[in-house]
Formats: sequence, structure tokens, C-alpha cells
Amino acid sequence: MSKAKTSKKVEAPAKKTSGRPTNPNSSRQMKLVEQDLKREAGLLKRGRPAVEGSKRQAVMAAREAKKANGIEIKRGRPKVEKTEATK
Repeated sequence: MSKAKTSKKVEAPAKKTSGRPTNPNSSRQMKLVEQDLKREAGLLKRGRPAVEGSKRQAVMAAREAKKANGIEIKRGRPKVEKTEATK
């Protein structure tokens, strides 16, 4: 007396794209495609370029040299032990 379950295949309706349609020939879309191609080739440069002779670059190079030689790099203000003040 048990009823056999029949499974019905339900097909999903065609997928609709949401949002505003894009124009593949617009200047913005062409710029995005160009960026993707440069990114894949490893030629995409982002951010501000570093100036090789700057003081900041010299400080960073010195810090990396110390780190490579195993010298401990201390950060921040040195800790000062508090002493009891007498009245």
C-alpha cells in the first residue's frame, strides 16, 4: 500500500542578467578589458612609484639589511621603568 514517489525534473527558467546592460564598445569597458590584459601579462602598475634616491628608501634598505643580518629591530619608544617618587 505504499505509494512510489516519482521525481519530476523541474527546469530552471532562463537566467536573466541583473542590472544595467553594458556596451562592450564604451570607453570604460575598453579600459577595463585593457587593464585585465595588462594584469594577466604582469604589466599593470598601480599606486605611486617609489623614488630610488629618497631618504625613505635608504631607511627601508637599511632596515632590510639589519633584518637580513639577524639584528633585532626595535620599534616604538623605549620602555621606561617607573620609579617611586619621594615627597
